[in-house]
Amino acid sequence: MWSLASAKTFNCIAAVVSSRLSSTESPAPPATSISLGVVPNVSSVLIEIGGKGSALHQKHKVYLDAVTVATPPENDEERLVPMFPGAWRRLRLFALEAHDLALSKLERNIERDRDDVQQLARAGHLRADILSERYYAELRPNLLAHEARHDLTLRLWLESYWPV
Repeated sequence: MWSLASAKTFNCIAAVVSSRLSSTESPAPPATSISLGVVPNVSSVLIEIGGKGSALHQKHKVYLDAVTVATPPENDEERLVPMFPGAWRRLRLFALEAHDLALSKLERNIERDRDDVQQLARAGHLRADILSERYYAELRPNLLAHEARHDLTLRLWLESYWPV
């Protein structure tokens, strides 16, 4: 069986990330579980050892869940934020910075994505100017299709979450 015998690093995409970005405490109270969406191309072996019901989940109340629909901005890896630094010996988790997290939800734009972005905006984790700038500079050039629809989504987010 494969295990975390050596140090592993995961980049996480999840709504829970927004409320836990700078936490140094244990990731969750004993009675709850936190699902951490991890970037695409995570091997099935990693999901097996760190997924729902795994030893990681049972011991630390955290599990990994592969994210299949997400397009983060171009330079997102430069802005990753450590989650729970020092909480585990062989596991390091990093979250997308708040603007990158929001933009990773723009393409899918389902209700829970809009709710997550609204929550980030209301909590003061997002600035409209940075969100817009990153969209046009780092995300839009990499969209494969439907640019006009995504432009509209961003415009509606900006009007809804930062009314003038």
